[in-house]
Amino acid sequence: MPDPTSREYTQVEHPFIQSLQQVGWDYLEGDTGVPYLTERASFRQVLLVDRLRAALSRINIDRAGNPWLDDARITQAVGRLQRPGKPKLMAANREITRLLIKGTQVRGPDDGKAVPVHYIDYDHPERNDFLVVNQFRVDPPWAAGNVDYVVPDLVLFVNGIPLVVVECKRPDLENPLTEAITQLLRYSNCREGVSEPEGVERLFRHAQLMVATCFEEARLGTVGASYEHFLAWKDVYPESKTCRVFGNPTGLSGQETLIAGALHPEHLLDIVRNFTLFTQSGGRLIKIVPRYQQFRAVHKAVERLQRDPGEGRSGIDRRSGIIWHTQGSGKSLVMVFLIRKMRTLPTLRRYKVVLMTDRVKLEDQLAETAALTGEPLERA
Repeated sequence: MPDPTSREYTQVEHPFIQSLQQVGWDYLEGDTGVPYLTERASFRQVLLVDRLRAALSRINIDRAGNPWLDDARITQAVGRLQRPGKPKLMAANREITRLLIKGTQVRGPDDGKAVPVHYIDYDHPERNDFLVVNQFRVDPPWAAGNVDYVVPDLVLFVNGIPLVVVECKRPDLENPLTEAITQLLRYSNCREGVSEPEGVERLFRHAQLMVATCFEEARLGTVGASYEHFLAWKDVYPESKTCRVFGNPTGLSGQETLIAGALHPEHLLDIVRNFTLFTQSGGRLIKIVPRYQQFRAVHKAVERLQRDPGEGRSGIDRRSGIIWHTQGSGKSLVMVFLIRKMRTLPTLRRYKVVLMTDRVKLEDQLAETAALTGEPLERA
């Protein structure tokens, strides 16, 4: 249990939990002494298996709306998450991300043909289970007894799967965010220049986002990201009714803005499904998640595209518009994110997308970016 009198807990961790609860997360108090108090048989487990099994049964239903997965098929699906078949962290994270988005295949109940089993219901966010646990102890392979274990301040679970890891630091430290990011890198065995394992990679195989916060400021990154790639989330768009519990959005702290903008349950699922990519850079596998302005641009574009096509005063289709980018702002990624988002919406998925450029180099760049997510780019 955390020290309830510490400044880190009272000024950062506890407010973080309260803000999450306000936007729809449940809370379970952590315990570093007894594993079953955090719904696990041992501290070496990172999945909350009972919650995962219950969610798999609940969200995978037949056309009549009835659950169809039996215990054996549920066990098979859970096993795919527990054993992704990739020994290295980033490769395992990519495989698990693919499973979270696409699901896995099991034998169907009728004709025996393979059918998909989904771990998350993206179309009906309310059917999923959202839980935050603080002081979530995980034992690395070498831990013995009650020493040498790792305790992230907060872990956010969706259907029992740890999708977000948060490290809090009290605001009066000299460089609180740097210290928080360093701790996240240590926990995930990603510190540069350190050859020996010092963390628990199996937790970060599932993690989609990592957060460093000291309340007034907060930074969002992902597995494998270095210090400069942890960035602030500066907007709550698309603001929902549940975000208004924080009061005036212009007066939010960095931590509250990040929670309302990126960790609201619907927004988090959206980021995982439509705004996450992997690429190779310098011989390394890199994970890409959106910046707040990319997330906002895609949502505003989708909002415009879904308007009534009635003509405006100037005779122009009301669905048209322009997204203005500066150089190096990630316009190619925005295009791919937008296409992915459109493909998940029944009203937009049937449209053909045409990308027009004025330079061959830009065309090559778009083709390369589109390939990251499997979106075909047919050249004229």
